[in-house]
Amino acid sequence: MKHLSSGFTLLELMIVVAIIGILTAVAVPAYQDYAVRTKMSEAILALAGCRTTITEVYLSGATAPAPNEWGCEGNSTKFVASITTDGNGVVTATMQNVMAVRVDGRVVTFIPTISGTPATAADMGKTINGWICGGNGTTVPPNFLPGSCRGL
Repeated sequence: MKHLSSGFTLLELMIVVAIIGILTAVAVPAYQDYAVRTKMSEAILALAGCRTTITEVYLSGATAPAPNEWGCEGNSTKFVASITTDGNGVVTATMQNVMAVRVDGRVVTFIPTISGTPATAADMGKTINGWICGGNGTTVPPNFLPGSCRGL
C-alpha cells in the first residue's frame, strides 16, 4: 500500500518563514524612511509659502525686514511646529510629530539665492532666481528629506 503525503514538511515551512523574515528585515526600514519623507514633504510645502513673499520684497528693492517680519512666519501644521525667517530671507521650519528621536525638534531651511549664491540684505532690488532646500542650517538627516530637498 502506498502512502500519499499531504501538506508541507517542517523544513519547507521553516524555509518560508526565513524568507518572510528576510523580506521584512529589508522592507520595514525602507518603509519607515519613506513614511518620514512623506511627512517632511508637508514641511517643504509650508516653507514654499514664504517664497513668493520674500521674492516680492527682494524685487521691490525695499529694505530687508527684521527677522520674523517677512509676513509668512508662525504657521504651524501637524508636522511643522513653527516657521521663522532671518534678515536675509532664509526660512526655517522646526519639525514635530514626525519621528520622535531622529527628526522632531530639528530644522529644515529654505535659502534664497541670486546667481547661485545665498542672498543677503545687501542684494535688495535683485531677482531671486533659485532656492536651496535643505542647505546650511538644516539639522534633519538627509535620508529623511525628500529627494528634491537635499541641499540643491
